Formats: sequence, structure tokens, C-alpha cells
Amino acid sequence: MAAPGGAGPRLPLPALLLLLLAAGGAGARWAGRGTSPHLQSIFLGRCAEYRELLRPQLRDNNCTAIWEAFRAVLDKEPCSVLPSDYDLFINLSRHSIPQDKSLFWENNQFLVTSYAENTRRFMPLRDVLYGRVTDLLRWCRQEHASELDYQSCPTSEDCENNAVDSFWKRASMQYSTDSSGELHIMLNGSVPTGAYPVKGFFAEFEVPYFQKDKITRIEIWVMHEIGGPNLESCGEGTVKILEERLKEMGFQYSCINDYLPVKLLKCVDHSTHADCALHAAAASTLREVPSLYAGHGASLVIPLLVALAAGAQM
Repeated sequence: MAAPGGAGPRLPLPALLLLLLAAGGAGARWAGRGTSPHLQSIFLGRCAEYRELLRPQLRDNNCTAIWEAFRAVLDKEPCSVLPSDYDLFINLSRHSIPQDKSLFWENNQFLVTSYAENTRRFMPLRDVLYGRVTDLLRWCRQEHASELDYQSCPTSEDCENNAVDSFWKRASMQYSTDSSGELHIMLNGSVPTGAYPVKGFFAEFEVPYFQKDKITRIEIWVMHEIGGPNLESCGEGTVKILEERLKEMGFQYSCINDYLPVKLLKCVDHSTHADCALHAAAASTLREVPSLYAGHGASLVIPLLVALAAGAQM
């Protein structure tokens, strides 16, 4: 029986949830998530933390001015933002990248973040100032209005010149241009679309901006998921396409399957898996140093792993 003054029988819970979801998405204009809540506060907080704790030499950088340069881009229509619109923001926030510390990637975002360890080992794009303040955030203006759109934002499915993609194109070009010494590239050999997407950000907005006079060599790490599948490795498929491209550009390079220090990090979450047994973890290293291993047997495996793991902590 309905309560006095009730409006009739209640809807079953699944039907009610469907109605709520439909109501929430009915007004969504774009395919992507809307502007991140508290965007300005997060941006300024990250900028201050980076300036004060990670790179004290950047203390003269004005975080408010950097924010205003970023915010000015949002005055444009959500599908009319070009990479060059971020030039002022990049110029105010860019800084030098330590030599040999650049780490590029495809389909390995969180593994790269973990291995870089907050700039201690490497400084990937998300760990330079202009990448840190926007990492994992979304932003766009409402269409034909002046306010930010918190409901949805365009992705590449909606339009090419959306605010977020244009930002990362511009940031990628700058990061690549400023990288020097030995470059490192971490690819994922377990994704079905290929370890090196020929239409990806790395292929289109980073590799073309490598500076031949500033780069000594390039090292590719093809990582595979624990338990596989191993769909591509060095010298295969799209990895071979990348190797040939680097060779044509005149770069010295090498390629390693399942670079041991990174694999050991992956094995932290899969310690009982067969792929993480010491003999399996050593396989890629033994392929790189056959002369060292030959004739000495397995007695060298554990000391070698310990030494390499310790080196990765430096």
C-alpha cells in the first residue's frame, strides 16, 4: 500500500537507475567528460607544489600568470582551439629537461608515472611543469557561451581542434624539442592496436620534433603485460616501423624487450606469477649480455638482478 499522499507504485530499482542515467546524459553535447571540478584550484595548487618542492629554481615563475595564459584559451569555442593557442602558456611554464631524463611512451601512462617516481628517475611529459598542472584533467568552454562546460567536453571523436587534444599536441612538441642526450621510449607490446601507433601522439607530435644535434642515442623498451599477451616485440610489427623510422632519421638506437628494472616494478603487483620468477625476469637481461652469462651458469642471475635493481634506484 502506498503511503498516504503517495504518487502510486514505486518503480523497480533497475528502472529507476536507468531513468536517472538517461536524465543525466540527456543534455550532454559532447562525447567526453566535462571540465574537471575545481580546475583552477587544482592547477594553481599543482603549480605551487612543483615550484616550491620539485624545482625550487622555478620559484620566480608566476603561477597566476601561467593560469591566466591557460585560461585565456578557454575563451575560444570548444572545437576551435589550435595547438598554437597555448604558445603563451607554454612559454611561461617551460623549463629545461635534465639531459638523459626524457621518457616517451605509448599505452603505458601509469607505468611510466610509477617508474619515473616524481622526477627522481626520469622526467616524462607529465612531470614537466606544463604537463603536471594539467595531468588527467579535462576542460572546455560551453558552446556559444562564456562559462566552462562541466557536463561534457569534445574529444577527437567530436572534432579535431578540441581544447584538450590541442593542448597535448602543443605540449608534446615542446617536450620533444627540449629533450636531449639519451632518450628513452616505453612501448606496450601487449596492446592489439600495436606498440607504436603510427597515428598516435608520439608518432605525430613527438618523433618529428626530435633534435638531431641534441640527441646522442635512443633506447626503446617494449614492455609486455604480466601473463601476456606478447603481441609485438623488438624488430616486429609496429616496433620495426619505429626502428626503421629512427634509422632513416639518422639516430643511433637499441631495443630491449621487457627492460628488467621496469619489469621488476610491474612484478610488485604480480609477485607470485610465473612471469615474475627470477629466471623469467632475467631473460631479457641475459639476451642483452650473453657473453657475461655464458659459462657461468645460473649463479650470476640473482647478483645481476640485485645489481640492476639497485642501479634503478639511483
